[in-house]
Amino acid sequence: MRASKTVRSQKEIHISGAEGLYEASDIQRTVKSYIERALRHPKGQADKITLTIENIKQSPEEISALPVSTIDCRSPSEGLEIANTLLQSLGISKKAVGTAFELIKKGAMRGAAIITAKKGRRLEPDKERGVRVSRLGIKKTALRSLSSKLSRSGINTDTVKEAIILASKVAAYPAVSAELCISDDPDYITGYVASKELGYLRIPNIKCQKSKSGGRAFFVKEGTDVQELINYLERVPAIIGKITLSKG
Repeated sequence: MRASKTVRSQKEIHISGAEGLYEASDIQRTVKSYIERALRHPKGQADKITLTIENIKQSPEEISALPVSTIDCRSPSEGLEIANTLLQSLGISKKAVGTAFELIKKGAMRGAAIITAKKGRRLEPDKERGVRVSRLGIKKTALRSLSSKLSRSGINTDTVKEAIILASKVAAYPAVSAELCISDDPDYITGYVASKELGYLRIPNIKCQKSKSGGRAFFVKEGTDVQELINYLERVPAIIGKITLSKG
């Protein structure tokens, strides 16, 4: 689902997006929930909603969910410093982190940026569109387990679960070193750093309330075949079958 709104300048702005891998019996329920999300989003009511339903014939790769942790954070400045420290501990250079922070501050991209971990070069072919992570989902048994674990911490929301699913697919690709995400939703001020080594690390208060800035960046190893990476992110189906214990 992709939802957008045309503003006075006749520019089409992104309002909401969602997708997943579902069984055929779940389609009607899912479509209804996606439409409700598009019409009741904090960024405004969409005036254009595009729904695509596709039969995926390729068997999904089964992956594990990243372990979830929440870091104590009291302010945006502290949150950005935490994210910076975490990323540099994973071998991401100051230049690469700075490139990501600048893109997120502008908040103009529709998808994610691909940034080389050492030199800080952007690799995505379309710098305005970025890249999207598609064909991702979670098995029903794994979803129940994830929901139960998140409920204990009071964070069992669609926003958190969908972010974990996305981050887990991204982290499963060998050339991806880390991911940084700050939501552009003005009512959601928690970001995250994710990686195979550290898991999914939530950083509350990483931006100011009502701020519409946000974005997503994938840090990759130098020499990564960007076309193979994009094909994996956008075309290869992956589904979470196992939930990893939370690190607290």
